[in-house]
Amino acid sequence: MIALAGLRSRKVVPQRSAAELDAMAAAGAVVAAALRAVREAAVPGASTLSLDSIAEAVIREAGARPSFLGYHGYPASICASVNDRVVHGIPSAAEILAPGDLVSVDCGAILDGWHGDAAITFGVGTLDPADEALCQATKESLEAGIAAMTPGNRLTDVSHAIETGTHAAEARYGRTFGIVEGYGGHGIGRQMHMDPFLPNEGPPGRGPLLAPGSVLAIEPMLTLGTRKTLVLDDQWTVTTVDGSRAAHWEHTVAATEDGPRILTLG
Repeated sequence: MIALAGLRSRKVVPQRSAAELDAMAAAGAVVAAALRAVREAAVPGASTLSLDSIAEAVIREAGARPSFLGYHGYPASICASVNDRVVHGIPSAAEILAPGDLVSVDCGAILDGWHGDAAITFGVGTLDPADEALCQATKESLEAGIAAMTPGNRLTDVSHAIETGTHAAEARYGRTFGIVEGYGGHGIGRQMHMDPFLPNEGPPGRGPLLAPGSVLAIEPMLTLGTRKTLVLDDQWTVTTVDGSRAAHWEHTVAATEDGPRILTLG
């Protein structure tokens, strides 16, 4: 949930202690629970605003706070981005889900001062095969990025893994996917968005080092068409310029000596 501008590179991606990673995982578990509840409720006839209410209730019942609500004035607890909306879609009572819709939901929670951040994409009912391929390809790109979260790698090794995962998915599904320009992942900890910015493509071997305890929010965004986007008049919602559908998957992940640790699991 962050654009390229404004984040600077550092020599080492900030590290967290074992106890701090456990605290982040507790926040991440709240996010995972909220996303599960939203997905179960995302049936034909449901509004995206109703999904937001469900997510906020789950987060608050866990003793946490929504990360997104009030963030730079953002008015909701989730981002609900339907069909050609890439990210940052504002939930609305007027937006009613219909069979075949492709829905991306991004959610964050703060628990004991630590942030968790994750996103999922899913269909309402049965998806068109192209949309299903897009959804799976984006998830597979995320998984490729996660696998690169190992100590000794550099930041853009994760970027390159995401890009390579996308191209592997293109070959697997026989389709071309657009890697959204200018958006990507980020550092996370006691703030939701921290240095460094994590591109979703690029050459390997550059940027700050990953060390044990380094944490990144990894979030590929792919489309069935263009790489280019525009921001709507609400100053939040990002859409594809050609109306093609988009998907977004995200996990908060730590590099550890035992391999990548996903901190946003239930």
